[in-house]
Amino acid sequence: MSDFQLTAIGHIQSPYKQKFAIPRQPRLVPQAKAKLVFAADFNREEFVRGLDEFSHIWLLFRFHETADKGYSAMVRPPRLGGNERKGVFATRATFRPNAIGMSAVKLEGIEYKNGQLCLLLAGIDLLDGTPILDIKPYLPYSDAMVDATAGFADTRPETQMTVEFSPQVQAFIEQQTNFPELHDFISNVLKQDPRPAYKKQKEGEQSYGMTLYDFNIRWQVNDEHNYVTSIEKS
Repeated sequence: MSDFQLTAIGHIQSPYKQKFAIPRQPRLVPQAKAKLVFAADFNREEFVRGLDEFSHIWLLFRFHETADKGYSAMVRPPRLGGNERKGVFATRATFRPNAIGMSAVKLEGIEYKNGQLCLLLAGIDLLDGTPILDIKPYLPYSDAMVDATAGFADTRPETQMTVEFSPQVQAFIEQQTNFPELHDFISNVLKQDPRPAYKKQKEGEQSYGMTLYDFNIRWQVNDEHNYVTSIEKS
């Protein structure tokens, strides 16, 4: 009973190509659009018949990039600045005994094109290529518990970070007609302040880079201000 196998039903095509810059919870960046592409054995519309009646769904997935790195009984949640330890089961850390995660995301549509079944999602917080283990409809009457408390993570994470784009970057973004929400997407990712906790304590200007969709983006952080210096196709 202790050993069993799980089969991925599909994988995520996500704008997040690396762990860095992924929001630490779903729906913090609503402009983060993704697709769930079904694997061959589940690539039939019968599997999702009726799912379009729901606005949101739960995704159960595997932390595929860290699954082979083992797990820890105690972890340092970023929400606490990386300075305090909590039991792994009191957090949503990736280093878990079975490397399983869950996200509640917005379902924007179901697509069946050229023989491939996909779910169109928004507010995603998953790395590109993430294997999906299961899908369940989100039930507001059962899943939204308005009197619930959440310990050290009881409120939505907020920062005072501001974002500014160089004129060249702004002009480039305005030319990307296939990505009408690119400006807001980048802004909201940076407002989440994706830097490691120890970096946030350092003074002076810091430079960073990330890849969203197929764009390489570079920016500088000075105090609580982000200045996006360059963007180019990868």
